[in-house]
Formats: sequence, C-alpha cells, structure tokens
Amino acid sequence: MRQSNKRHSRLQSFLDNPAKSMWRLAIPVIAGMGIQTLYTIVDMIFIGKLGGESIAAVAFNMPIFFFVMGLSFGLGSGVTASIARFIGADDKVNADNAAEHAVAIALIISAILTIIGLIFGETILMYMGCTPAVLPQAWEYLKVSCYGITFGVFSAFFRSILAGEGDMKLPMIVAALGTVFNIILDPIFIFTLNFGVAGAAWATTISQIIVFFIFVFMLFVKKHSYIRFSMHDFLPSWFILGDIVKVGIPASMSMIVMSVGQLLFNKILVNFSTDAVAAYQVGGRVDMLVFLPIMGIASALTTIVGMFYGAKETEKIKFITKYGITRSLMITSIGAILLFILAPSVVTAFTKEQVIQSIAVGYLRNIAIIFPMIAIGLSIGRILQGIGLGMPSLIITVIRVIGVAGPLAYYFTHVLGKPVEWIWYAMVISGIVATIISIVWLRLAFRKLLPASPQ
Repeated sequence: MRQSNKRHSRLQSFLDNPAKSMWRLAIPVIAGMGIQTLYTIVDMIFIGKLGGESIAAVAFNMPIFFFVMGLSFGLGSGVTASIARFIGADDKVNADNAAEHAVAIALIISAILTIIGLIFGETILMYMGCTPAVLPQAWEYLKVSCYGITFGVFSAFFRSILAGEGDMKLPMIVAALGTVFNIILDPIFIFTLNFGVAGAAWATTISQIIVFFIFVFMLFVKKHSYIRFSMHDFLPSWFILGDIVKVGIPASMSMIVMSVGQLLFNKILVNFSTDAVAAYQVGGRVDMLVFLPIMGIASALTTIVGMFYGAKETEKIKFITKYGITRSLMITSIGAILLFILAPSVVTAFTKEQVIQSIAVGYLRNIAIIFPMIAIGLSIGRILQGIGLGMPSLIITVIRVIGVAGPLAYYFTHVLGKPVEWIWYAMVISGIVATIISIVWLRLAFRKLLPASPQ
C-alpha cells in the first residue's frame, strides 16, 4: 500500500484529484519561470541601456543558448517522462536508475558543449551572421557564458528529475534564489565594474554556480527527494537510456530546430537592419511572459500523464488532457489580448530607440494572434511526451519552422520584397498549420495507445 509520506510517491494523490494536482505542479513552475523571466526582462533592460548594438550582441547569442537549452531541457523532458512512468508503474529501482543516468548524461554533454563553445564560439557567431561591429561584444558574452554551461546543464537535469517525481516546489525556490543573485549582480558587473555586455554574462554564470551547489546540497547531502542517487554503484543500462532518449532526443532536436529557426530569422532580419534583430530579441523577451502559464501547465501535464500512463489509468489521462488544454487556452487568450493592447507601453521599458520600439510592437501584436494556438500545440506535445512519444513534437516543429515559417519569411522578404512585418505573418501562418497537425496527431495517438479502461 502506497504511503502519503513525502518520502513516497505522489501518485495516489494525483489519482485522487487530477485537476488539483495539475495546479499544484503548474503553479510552482509558473512562479519559478516567472521569476526567471523577470530576470531576463531586467537583464534586457540593463543591456538596453548600453544601446542597440549591445542588444544585438545578445540576440546573436540566443540561437546558441537555445541549442544548449535544447539539449539539456529536451533530454531533461525524457528524464521527467521516464521517471514519472516508472513511478506510476511502482518501479522505484528503475526510477532511481533513470535519475542516475540523467547525471551521467549531464556530465557528458556539458563537457562537450563547453569545449566547443570556447574553441569555436567566435567562428560560430560569424557563421550566424554576426556583423563586425557587433562581433566583439557578442564573443565576450559567449566566452563568459561558456564557463557556466556545466552548472546550467546539471541544474536543468536536477529540475527534470524532481519534476518526474512531482516535486516542482524545490526547483521554484532554487530558481528564485538564483534569479535574486542574478538581478543583484547584473548592475554591479555591467555598470559598476564597467564590464558592459560581458558583465551580464558574468552575473548569469555566477548565479548558475550558486544554483548548482544548492541542488547538490539538497539532493545529495540533505536527500530531499523521493528519488535516491547511488552513483558509486551506477551501471549504464541500454533499457533505461533508451527509455530516456526516445522522448529526450526528439525533444532536444525540437528545441534545436527552434534555435535554427531563430538563427534563420536573425539572418533574414539583419538584411533589414541591426535594429530589426534587436527588436526581435526584445519581442521574444516580452512574449515569454504570456508563455508562462502554458509552460507551467505543459510541464505539469508531462508528469501527471506519465504517471497515469505507467499506472494504466486511461480515463484519468483523457480527463487531465482535456482539462489542461482548455485551461491553458483560456489563460493564454486573456494574456494575448492584454499584450496586444499594452505592447507599445511594454516595449518602451526595454529601449528608447523608436525604430526598435516600432518593429518590436509589430512583432508582438502579430504573434499575440497565435498565442492560443501555441498553447494548444505545446500542451499536446508535452502530453505525448508523457505517454512516451517524443517524435510528434520534433516533426511538428520541423514542419512549422523549417517547412513553413522560414521559407515563407524568405519568400515574402527576398522574392516579393515585402517589409519586415511579413516575417511575422510567416510565423502566424506556421503556427496555425502546426496547431492543426498537433490536434490530429493527439487524436490518432490516443486512439492507438489508450484503449478503453478495463471494467
């Protein structure tokens, strides 16, 4: 019989009240990501005071950071889904083993990424279209950021492990502490020490180190989690690794495709002006605020659906799927309306340069139209990950970014000679296409994998 003690699985409480459990998981995620988003906004405000070239320097780094995040958070999704399914099936041994594999994976990919970044980072920036005027600042920012990659990757995997067992509170608290340090250090390094753009990277790196050691203390010293680590007895298992990567690799590739898309859009935008690249960066920071509820609910759905799938609770899966998608849709629709109205006021907080403001407002008002569709598509992707299907998110992302948005943006601007706002129109069209495909895929997957519950 399952016990309710915090040292035991949360599965039974999730089964008793799925809707309440979703919010118990989602709200800490939303709060944690809200705090982190607050930092990115404050960070961009500080950087914006340095001028448009400084904003652009950070913007050219974003595809690289999306790549790193893609690997860590993507594979982390595989870890979350795997642990959740093992816990749902009451298989504590393999749940622990999955967490140990996550630590090993984090070590390998962080080492590889750090070496590549430090050796080839400047060349990569030039390949991505970084202009000679912006390159020195962009490379300084990237070089410093590389020192924090290992700590950031490990922290992402620790969050994924805790998410798999249904603990979203500790990651939220740790994220809050890291963000507080980041916000405090930002003005010190950027302005007081006069490090400029590199100062923002130093503030982030130091904060990542602090967050890493907090996680290590809580998980390995205090033994806070339901999951237990026995790294000295660790033996690689193809079964466990396969269970993680069947979701994790497609999820990683999906985020990497997103980084490729951002690179593509940066290269198209730079043909208009550096201001256009900077505006895209500002707009991206702002729309993250609207994405917060989506990401929180989606993360919760991965854990709950994974546990329910492991426990073979078909009807519970169908209920929480409908409940999660509808709530995400409602909240996001309200956010999109508010952003459409308030976009000019919001953008002025980031930059006083009117050209950047005008382009950023155009971006936000166009993208706000498809926020509800993004809510549906993202929720569906995380639900499918919960039941062990990683490929749908990847395929749909490839279709959206590489198959529709990128080619359309190029066609509109380079062939037809349309102005910069037609790039946003391409993004809107691709979002509509991706949402339709997501809905169809979910219906087919449920029909195949979720038979009627046994009597």
